[in-house]
Amino acid sequence: MTGETTVSTAARIHGRSAQRRVLRALLDQLPTRGGPILVTGEPGLGRTALLSWAAGSFRTGPVFRLAPGREPDGAGPTPGELLAVLRAAARRAPALVCVDDAHLLDTSARAALGHAAEHLPAADRVGLLVSVAGHRAVDPDFAPLPTLRLDPLTPPRAAALLDDATDGAADPAVRERLVAEAEGNPALLLALVRRLSPAELRGRLPLPAPLADAATLAAVAGGAHACRSAAAGDLLLTVAAAVRASDGPDVDAGLVLDAVRRLRTPSAVAGRPGPPPEPPEPAAVPGRREALPEQLAQGVDRLRFHSALVRRTVHATAAPERRRAVHRALAEALENGGRRLPGLLHRSWSLTGPAPAQSLADRLASAAGDGAVPAPYGLRATAYARAADLTADGATRAERYTAAAEQYLLAGRPDRARPLLAAARARAAPAAVRGRAELVRGLTELRDGPVGDAHQSLLLAASLLAGDAPADAATAALAAADAAWAAGDLEGCLATLAPGSPRAGEPAARPHTGAELPGKHPATVVRDHGAGMRALLQGRLDRAAAPLGQVVERGRTDHRPEALLRSAAAALLLGNVDAARRAGARALAAARQLGSETLVPQALEYLAYAELRAGRHPQARAHAEEGLHVALRTGQRNTAAHHRAVLALAASIEEDPDTVARHVTAALSTARRHGLAQAATLAQWAEARADLGRGRPFDAADRLGLLVLPGPGRGHFAVWRLAVPCFVEAAVLAGRHEDAAGVLTDFADWAAFGADRQAAAQLARCRALLAPPEGADGLYRRALDRHDEAGGDFERARTALLYGKWLRRRRRPREARDRLGTALAGFERSGAGVWAAQARDELRALGAATHGRGSGALTRLTPQQLRIARHVAEGATNREVALTLAVSTRTVDYHLRRVFAALGIRSRLELARVVGQAERAGPAEKTGAQP
Repeated sequence: MTGETTVSTAARIHGRSAQRRVLRALLDQLPTRGGPILVTGEPGLGRTALLSWAAGSFRTGPVFRLAPGREPDGAGPTPGELLAVLRAAARRAPALVCVDDAHLLDTSARAALGHAAEHLPAADRVGLLVSVAGHRAVDPDFAPLPTLRLDPLTPPRAAALLDDATDGAADPAVRERLVAEAEGNPALLLALVRRLSPAELRGRLPLPAPLADAATLAAVAGGAHACRSAAAGDLLLTVAAAVRASDGPDVDAGLVLDAVRRLRTPSAVAGRPGPPPEPPEPAAVPGRREALPEQLAQGVDRLRFHSALVRRTVHATAAPERRRAVHRALAEALENGGRRLPGLLHRSWSLTGPAPAQSLADRLASAAGDGAVPAPYGLRATAYARAADLTADGATRAERYTAAAEQYLLAGRPDRARPLLAAARARAAPAAVRGRAELVRGLTELRDGPVGDAHQSLLLAASLLAGDAPADAATAALAAADAAWAAGDLEGCLATLAPGSPRAGEPAARPHTGAELPGKHPATVVRDHGAGMRALLQGRLDRAAAPLGQVVERGRTDHRPEALLRSAAAALLLGNVDAARRAGARALAAARQLGSETLVPQALEYLAYAELRAGRHPQARAHAEEGLHVALRTGQRNTAAHHRAVLALAASIEEDPDTVARHVTAALSTARRHGLAQAATLAQWAEARADLGRGRPFDAADRLGLLVLPGPGRGHFAVWRLAVPCFVEAAVLAGRHEDAAGVLTDFADWAAFGADRQAAAQLARCRALLAPPEGADGLYRRALDRHDEAGGDFERARTALLYGKWLRRRRRPREARDRLGTALAGFERSGAGVWAAQARDELRALGAATHGRGSGALTRLTPQQLRIARHVAEGATNREVALTLAVSTRTVDYHLRRVFAALGIRSRLELARVVGQAERAGPAEKTGAQP
């Protein structure tokens, strides 16, 4: 082992924010305590870059780099010697020790390093970063260490890396192909970019095929795919080949063993270059864990590669004739077991040359479309795409590429669907085939692209399909209306749903694929949902209730996720939150059962919205967090933006404004690029509601005014009314009474509409805020009665809080205390921490004890002084504080002078610091105890 002491500059690194936070936490604690971290990941994921970033970021002491040397086995330091070296390194200052590629150390050095890392006392102030390859199991010497695993980059992160490497010069279609081909491996992505000429990168010349060839994969793998014997090589190649037709990264060990035995037959051995392989027993046989090559991991009757890159490299670098022999052996084993679809796939891969094979292509397409054959979407997609490759007729090939794209979309792989759609559109085909391709393309863009483009593709699909496939045309039209809805295009939505648009009829005859395209519904569902949406947008609830009610009702007995999603959507339109939750939950279960990664985040989106409308913010957050994770994993950025908006709304009632800002920024980033007016309005509402909760009515009124006041910038037509109660409250506190009164006419119509069961109570609350003293009392009571009918802790607590504030200012302390106590309980039950703080402040102003946050120097202040101090610390002017607390500016001036004197400070900046420290106080301060 050799060592080097360095002081370097932090390396630039992409898409590793979570991992960098972990390492940053270690670096920040080194002045007081040390600790080890094991970094692992497959070749090309950036282990070395991450260690370099950590070394360049550490400024408080020396950095030691240890690298594998050439000492003979047993010549390295003993555990005690290495431990002494590491301790000595930190005597003068904290130290960081980076050991890259520690799996290449000899046996004794690995043991010494593992022992030292495990037993290094935290007080020695040594940070130890050990990097090991992820294409093999972690050595037992390092297994006890805390592990930081590098996963592949998400598609957005990989795209950002690509843009940085190419200065944004890549053609969008080429960009998407490169990101998909790299599968999140940054080194492979950069190697693919280096392989392309400028003309290829800009889309002026066709891309090479295959894009990731054997040489490129082998260079990135760096020898990790090498095997110790011909028998081990056969096993690795067989597993790698079998995964290509498997639902997931692992394969049945029995299938592999059967194929390996068939590969040993004289005819198969004769086709292999070089000497005959060793016998399969006892080496390299599945079932004997100790005999497996290091690249493989074994579960219960399953085998898989530790690294996807190594698996791809093993398959790509194998001799073509041996690779075909392995696929042939797998085909025989699968066909012998009655597994026709994967068997045909392997049979097709065993062919020599790229010439069409029409008979095999027809059988493969037939098996892929056979609903009686259980198969995951990804496998059907692979089969359709392979059948298209083997098809000579251009129209049939286009149809099969489209079918493959459809299945990839269901599997949650839009990145795989788009190149196939481009291949289908490049070939002459009948209108029905072209319409089907446009339908799949439009649905892909609806979830991950500009919704305006999706709208036009879906309208074109409806036109092309109207003659031969009226049911599909109606599905396309309804999806086009969804795209217009997402864009906030009310006129486009109404025009798409107009009586002259394509209506549902009998489905066109086409092969049954075992699953319907997302958005494909029975004719009656399409007809009723479209009619109900149009009536609703026209303000005719009497005409909307019956057809939408039918859609909701059919969701009680239908088991298909598509129909259940429509049922949930219709229930939300009608304001039937309970029905929406039931349908959304059933849609989620059905989508999971089918394995549809595309439909899962959509079901979670409806569930999250339903919980939000019901005021159950913690439940909404739980669904949205899961939905966001799945949407990002499956490349559905538009769906992810909606989940971000829900998370922002859920967080807006809590105490952490940074969380709101993070989700709002992410949601708006996608919403603005892709024209998602609904997601943008929800995110902006969340930002304003967070301001209102934290006592910033001027900021809240300014933000909300842009959303709810008439004008070209008004928010989404189906959302802005939901934000009106927040605007009225903020506007009244900010002294904008005319603006507040001006929006109540529209909101009264919305409340009478009946689609929002909270609206009647909110309307009474808004009127109470604007009413003279003699009328407000009765309006607040009426609002609370309406809340009792509608349910929902959070909105009722908001009304109780405003009523309690009003009562306190009218010198009715006992009644005020009752209302404020009720508000506090409701906020705490809802997880609304920032609003609960308001209720506590009001109770303190009445002299009531609460269990809230108080601390240190702030305990010297009266309740009114404390309230003013907090507002001023957050940046409010004296006038703004006076309007917020309904007192005079002179009163604020007086109390603020007393606050400065009590705290011994002279400026508003010092006040912000003192309040900030108090708000972050520990338990002892929170209870007022002295240390």
